[in-house]
Amino acid sequence: MAEPKPGKGPQPGQGGRAYTGAGPGPGTRRLKVWDPWVRLVHWSIVLLIPISFWTAKTDRWDLHLLAGYTMLTLILFRIAWGLVGSHTARFRNFLKSPLEALRHLGHLRQRPAGVEIGHNAAGGWMVLVLLLLLLTQATTGLFANHDPGFTYSQHGPLSMLVSEGDSELATSIHVRVFWVIVAAAVLHILAIIAYRVLRGQNLVGPMLTGDLKIPVLYSGPQPRMGHPLLAILLLAAAAGIVWYVVGLGAGAGGGFG
Repeated sequence: MAEPKPGKGPQPGQGGRAYTGAGPGPGTRRLKVWDPWVRLVHWSIVLLIPISFWTAKTDRWDLHLLAGYTMLTLILFRIAWGLVGSHTARFRNFLKSPLEALRHLGHLRQRPAGVEIGHNAAGGWMVLVLLLLLLTQATTGLFANHDPGFTYSQHGPLSMLVSEGDSELATSIHVRVFWVIVAAAVLHILAIIAYRVLRGQNLVGPMLTGDLKIPVLYSGPQPRMGHPLLAILLLAAAAGIVWYVVGLGAGAGGGFG
């Protein structure tokens, strides 16, 4: 397989082989592709999904509230970071046309010949779908369980600000979307396995370390990382928005459905 020629490397997000083994091998070096903020959101969500399920099933509603508020904060931050953050985190740099995503999946069995930096065309759509599902889940939880049969801590903080019918609808969506999220997560895991088996790509390693193994001679674009201060400010702003929204319903009494 020919090494990429200097100055001819693909743009971040384009298809190609990602050299992502267990450690640097002969003729390879590491390139930072995922900033700590993208990885923080990714792995926090991995933990928060089962925590949310467990706390709801075991009636640990205070922890369920905390998990829900944390989830909403992270999703709001990730959306903002997808607009102004690191190169590989920005939606405009990895969201391709649906046709291109289908074309990419159609060539899944083919081993790529270049360097793939960031989300591919299909992975970009998976990221967007998961973010929208999680945002729907967290938002409907704010309005869930407007019912006298539920205790104070089981009410969504905004549930008493809407009609009982609207809250019932939010509760129904909140419960059902969770299982759609689980299905999407399983599909995501299967895709990771498929990329490892069919294309020889390790997608988990770079998301853990932030680094991608690339050929030493690769001289293509270097992903620009977002400024840490900007990330901290955006994360604080997201937390402030969630705190403010939750406070709107404090007088009516409520938790996170």
